Amino acid sequence: MYSERLLEHFRNPRRAGAVDAPAADVRVENMACGDRLRLTVQVEDGVVTDAAFQAQGCTASIACGSALAEWLVGRTLAELRGTPIAAAVEELVDGLPAASKHAAALCADGVREMLARIP
Repeated sequence: MYSERLLEHFRNPRRAGAVDAPAADVRVENMACGDRLRLTVQVEDGVVTDAAFQAQGCTASIACGSALAEWLVGRTLAELRGTPIAAAVEELVDGLPAASKHAAALCADGVREMLARIP
């Protein structure tokens, strides 16, 4: 059902926790399933220099949060504004079954909220 890459992120999450003195600290929730994502990032000169996540929910949401936080580091805010985040996250975990696509959407909501809070 899930790819090996997704399962690896679930079993061994990267960048779990929160960054110190974040430029943005956002919390989003999927009201339909109850999954939650907290995303914290540091930004310098328009580039994400550190990112971390905390997730509560299904296997896919935890794995997608891990993949997202790892992928964000080094990305520019301009690049993030022009990237379809849900599709990028889905690619990072080698695809999602239809019933788990909400996990990538949750990540996209988190990035959208993060970008709204950083000038």
